[in-house]
Amino acid sequence: MDIPPPRATRSYQAWIANETLEDYSLRYAAESFRKWSPWVIANTALGGISFLALEAIGGVITLNYGFANALPAIAIVSFLIFLISIPIAYYAARYNIDMDLLTRGAGFGYIGSTITSLTYVTFTFIFFALEGAILAQAMKICIGIPLVIGYIVSSLVIIPITFMGVTMISRLQRVTQPLWLVMLITPFVVILVKKPSVFENWIRFHPSGSGGHFSFIAFGMAVSLLCSLVIQIGEQVDYLRFLPNRTAENRIQWWATVLMAGPGWILIGGLKILFGSFLAVLVIDAGLPRATALEPIHMYIQAYSYLSGDPKIVLILAAIFVLVSQIKINVTNAYAGSLAWSNFFSRVTHYHPGRVVWLIFNILISLLLMLLGIFNTLSLVLTVYSNVAIAWIGAIFADLAILKPLGVSPPFIEFKRAHLHNINPVGCGAMAIASVTSLLCFAGTLGPGLQAYSAPLSFGISLVAAVAIGFLTRGRYYLARSPSGFERTASGAVRCEICSHDYERSDMAWCSFYEQPICSLCCSLDAHCHDICKAADGSTVRLHRERLGRLLEEKIAPRMGQRLAKVCGILFALAVVTGAVILLTYRLTALDGEPTSLDASGLLVRIYVAVLPLLAVGAWWVVLAHESRELAERDLVASLDMLRSAQHELAQNERLAAIGELTATVSHELRNPLGTLVSSIGLLRRSIANPPTEVRGELDRIERNIWRCNRIIEELLEFSRRREPIYTPIVIDNWIAQHLAEQRGLETIRVELSLCSGATIRADAERLHQAFVNVVLNAIQAIEAREIPGTGILRIATRMNDGTLLLSIADNGPGMPVEIRQRIFEPLFSTKAFGVGLGMPLVKRVMEQHDGSVLVESEVERGTKVILRLPLRAHA
Repeated sequence: MDIPPPRATRSYQAWIANETLEDYSLRYAAESFRKWSPWVIANTALGGISFLALEAIGGVITLNYGFANALPAIAIVSFLIFLISIPIAYYAARYNIDMDLLTRGAGFGYIGSTITSLTYVTFTFIFFALEGAILAQAMKICIGIPLVIGYIVSSLVIIPITFMGVTMISRLQRVTQPLWLVMLITPFVVILVKKPSVFENWIRFHPSGSGGHFSFIAFGMAVSLLCSLVIQIGEQVDYLRFLPNRTAENRIQWWATVLMAGPGWILIGGLKILFGSFLAVLVIDAGLPRATALEPIHMYIQAYSYLSGDPKIVLILAAIFVLVSQIKINVTNAYAGSLAWSNFFSRVTHYHPGRVVWLIFNILISLLLMLLGIFNTLSLVLTVYSNVAIAWIGAIFADLAILKPLGVSPPFIEFKRAHLHNINPVGCGAMAIASVTSLLCFAGTLGPGLQAYSAPLSFGISLVAAVAIGFLTRGRYYLARSPSGFERTASGAVRCEICSHDYERSDMAWCSFYEQPICSLCCSLDAHCHDICKAADGSTVRLHRERLGRLLEEKIAPRMGQRLAKVCGILFALAVVTGAVILLTYRLTALDGEPTSLDASGLLVRIYVAVLPLLAVGAWWVVLAHESRELAERDLVASLDMLRSAQHELAQNERLAAIGELTATVSHELRNPLGTLVSSIGLLRRSIANPPTEVRGELDRIERNIWRCNRIIEELLEFSRRREPIYTPIVIDNWIAQHLAEQRGLETIRVELSLCSGATIRADAERLHQAFVNVVLNAIQAIEAREIPGTGILRIATRMNDGTLLLSIADNGPGMPVEIRQRIFEPLFSTKAFGVGLGMPLVKRVMEQHDGSVLVESEVERGTKVILRLPLRAHA
């Protein structure tokens, strides 16, 4: 009987299993879920371009550096962002993956992309905080709501819409897009008609003392600030992944959507930056202070004043426009942030409470930044951030636009943990080099020129470094193992045997630890396998990492680095929550947003500092509790594995008992008539002089089948026997060459020998001969199945590895799919018309009797390799 392997099961909370809420976070976006038209996806993606921080940025660079420097900076950066974003948008839409999954396969590796997850999530909560602050400013001016209350309202209003994911967001953008476009464009058209002279004032504007001329330094500083916007392509990608598959019928619409909703965002975004530049000058010309001129609510109050002379109508129009704009963009910021946090914490903690949890966490961090007054430090925050952000994008662009076309990296995007190295030096190394160098430049250590151009320099260094590292490593750190035939199949749903949900094959991998198909999320969250599927990776980096890990375990404690990483992550989360609560309490003491008392602030700071050690103890306790649970789960998995082995052994014994009974019953009864048939054929040959060819052929065929039946009986008898091996010394290389010379069926096959072990082993020569011949016969039959005479190759090699003899027999036959390879050691399982299914089980038994093992590697259309492992000193 067949005993199915025990399953390590996982159940998710209801909202995680509900993809209407979860939106395939951490996953390939399934084809069955992608039912929106390209137009709907484009409209949803472009709906996020409403963020008024663009106007604020346009105002900042114009008031700081003048129109003569702001305009060329906006034009050049917009062109570069468009160019850089094209391959990112294409690959995300082509493979239906979000920015994090794209980063994994584009040069950063499975764990390396956690760095970029933090970079991306920082972008989302910075801009969420900026937009929330803008909305709070509007509510204070229009209806007198205190800033602190406005921060809270602008945060909470986003949650119910983003909670429902892209389904609700697409509806929101579809409804609000026409209104937003009309309210955006109308005031500028009216201003152009009524008073075109104000545009001349804008063009001539320059800060006092600058002279109004182009400045190399000022231009560079404007460019560096604008470079922070390059990360916006990540939010566009989060929607582009839901595009339907490209077909011959929709390819024009598909490409138009990719270009318009991907890199095309900067065409609208660049215009909005120019609008902000113009409006800031318009507010200054109206006699308002510089700080007021940078607030988008005041910008649009000034713009709408050209539509109506009634201050109330102007205020209402400006408030409606700001409200619509902020809701449209902040649902995108919150949604993208929830995806990025999910990706980060799932890999660090092997735990996934669902996108909704991280949605609230991301909004909480944004609220904290609002309370800290991030809008007042807009220029500094974005300029520093741009140095790191553009280094990340530079490494991705280098992979997608250069290394993939040149064949250095794989032509496809692989995102599953089962197939990726943890760290890929191409992306991680390039980003680290570029970030450190550009931040040093920004700090002014290398002069004012490089300080001004730190962000574009970061992109250039990252691009060059990624290409150089890619060529130096020859792309060997992209894939830890190649996808098997099971994973390369592009269609059809498969059940994940861990969580019991069905997913498309593009989201599935074959788990060699559980020996079952597993979905990419369960693969990411598994903490027990320790990447056993990639254990064959013998790279220098892996060996150094293992040695360093052993050294740390010997000197400090087991898995201390992993523990500290988890503690830091949990402590960070607890510190953010606690800090937000304390800061919110402090700011609520003065609803106008101004501090009330230094004593009160000092007291709260001391309370926060006193709480931090308690939070650290709590984080350590959480980690230890989690490890205890993991230990219990590992013990359970080990028990299940032992149970599986016992069940398997029981099943094998039952099979052997059945085979023994069958053999004892029929062998005698069959051999007598078979012997009679052989005698009769011999008599017929002697009695018929010069028999016709047809008769002689039939006699030969009868005789061959008699001996085949006899061989089947011999295999049954041999397999059912339980005799102890008789060990004798064998010079293995000579022994193999001798037996190959006696082997039939090799006349039309090219045999390549590499017998270089030089080993003498102690083994049962007869049993070892049976195992060796069985494997060679299987290889010969596989080669004959190719049906192309003269193309068969049989490779036999021996070598030593740490006191173990490795004997490999490889053929270039048709190979085996995973489903068959899993069952080849089951007694009585055979895919041959006249096979009994005892050859490979016999090979396995012989190897186990010699304290060895047998490993089978096979790929469809690439052949099969069988490796026999025999310890050199097991029976010395």
